Amino acid sequence: MAVVKFTLNGKAQSVDVEPRMPLLWILRDVLAMTGTKFGCGGGFCGACTVHINGSPVRSCQTLASGLNGKSVTTIEGLSADGMSHPVQRAWIEEDVPQCGYCQSGQIMTAAALVAKAPNPTDADIDEALHGNLCRCGTYQDIRRAVHTAARYRRAQIPADEKAQEKGVLA
Repeated sequence: MAVVKFTLNGKAQSVDVEPRMPLLWILRDVLAMTGTKFGCGGGFCGACTVHINGSPVRSCQTLASGLNGKSVTTIEGLSADGMSHPVQRAWIEEDVPQCGYCQSGQIMTAAALVAKAPNPTDADIDEALHGNLCRCGTYQDIRRAVHTAARYRRAQIPADEKAQEKGVLA
């Protein structure tokens, strides 16, 4: 066993776990954060996607030993109320979920995309989400929601931040 210290959804965490324990099981079994789903266990489906230091990763393939000092964000930490993040708002507006099982992973991947690409193309969306499987086949709804989320995100960014993104301000 080893003590692993990291930040989870903005709060410091310290867990005593096996170094080879996947983050997915730390979240679900140790910390009772069940929004992140187990899909395949091999990193192929994307249901377990979370952010580590702002980048989407498969929590089933991320070991405890690599978490020290990192910042982890789960679907529970994306917004305080569970629906005010631009991607969450878009998912609701576009009525994306059917069974909902893959949605936390889809949303986390989409959130990372719109944070780095304020105006993603269909090709950008397809590339970012290509490893996230949806058994219900809602891919067109997901793509439409990502475009909507990007529009919401662009509307939220203050003018000086927009200028900085374009390289006008240093």
